[in-house]
Amino acid sequence: MKAAAGSAPASALPWWPSTTPAGEGLTRAIAAAQAQERCALATYVPVGFPDRITSMDTLHRLAQSADVIELGVPFEGHFDGPVIQAASRTALDAGFLMQHLFEAAEELSASSSAALLTMTYWQPVHAFGPVRFAAQAAAAGISGVLIPDLPLEEAAEWLDAARAAGLAAIPLVSARTAPDRLAAIVAAATGMVYAPATDGVTGNPQPISPRLPGLIAQLQSLTSLPIAAGIGISTPAQARAAARWADLVVVGSAVIRSMQANPTDPVAAAAATSRAFTEALLPAHQPGRHRARAQRTQA
Repeated sequence: MKAAAGSAPASALPWWPSTTPAGEGLTRAIAAAQAQERCALATYVPVGFPDRITSMDTLHRLAQSADVIELGVPFEGHFDGPVIQAASRTALDAGFLMQHLFEAAEELSASSSAALLTMTYWQPVHAFGPVRFAAQAAAAGISGVLIPDLPLEEAAEWLDAARAAGLAAIPLVSARTAPDRLAAIVAAATGMVYAPATDGVTGNPQPISPRLPGLIAQLQSLTSLPIAAGIGISTPAQARAAARWADLVVVGSAVIRSMQANPTDPVAAAAATSRAFTEALLPAHQPGRHRARAQRTQA
C-alpha cells in the first residue's frame, strides 16, 4: 500500500520491538501504518466467495486500500455469524479446495504489498496436515494464521509447525479469560494478538464492547506485540472507535454484506466499502488515537 503524501517513510521503525521473524510481513504492514500515525486496516473475505474469479478480483481490489488481507478458509464455524457462514457455504458450493488458498496468496503476494493472514478453523488444518499447511502457507506468502477454535492446551502441534515455517501463530483472546491463562496464551503468541471488539459472533450489530479498552490495556501489559481488534466492526465509525486502542482493525462481514447487496458488481461494492473504512482510519479522523498512542509510548 502506498504511503500518503507527506507521511513518514514506510521503513520507519515500529514502536514495539521486532524480536521474532514470525509474521515479518504483518509487522512491516502495521509499522508502515504506525509511521503514518494511523491504525492499520485488515479486510476479510473467504477465499472462493462467491466464486474463484470474483474472489480473486475482489482480493486484488481490497489490497489497493487495506494494509492486510485476511484470507478466510471456508468452513461453517461457530465463531462466525450468518453473513460469513453464508459466504463460506457459497464458496464451498462453488468448489473451494485448500489449494485455492495458497494459489490466491501466491498471486496476491506477487502483485501487492499488503500483508496476508489466514483465518481458519482447526478441522480443515488438521485434515490437510498442520506441517504441510504451515509450509505451504509460508511459501505462498502468508505471514500468520489465526485458528480461533484451537485452545492453547491442544495447540502444541500447530505452534511447532508454525514456528518451523516462520508463520505467526495469532491467538484470539477474551476479556473473560482468567489472568493466568491469558498470560499463558499471550506468551505463546507470535506476530499479533487478536481481541474481540464486540460481544458475540462476527457481523453482530452490537456496539464496541466497553471491555475492549481494558482488555487491550491488559494485553499491552503482557506483550509488546501489536493488538488487533475485530469481530462485529460493522461501520467506519466503529472502526474509528476501536482504532483508538488497537494497532489493527479487522473488517469482514461489512465487506461481504456489501457484496451480497450488490450481486451485479460485488467487486466494486467490496472496494468501496474497504475505502470507506480506510478513510475513517486516517489521522485527521483519529485525534484521540494520537493521544492514546503517545501515552502508551511514554509508559
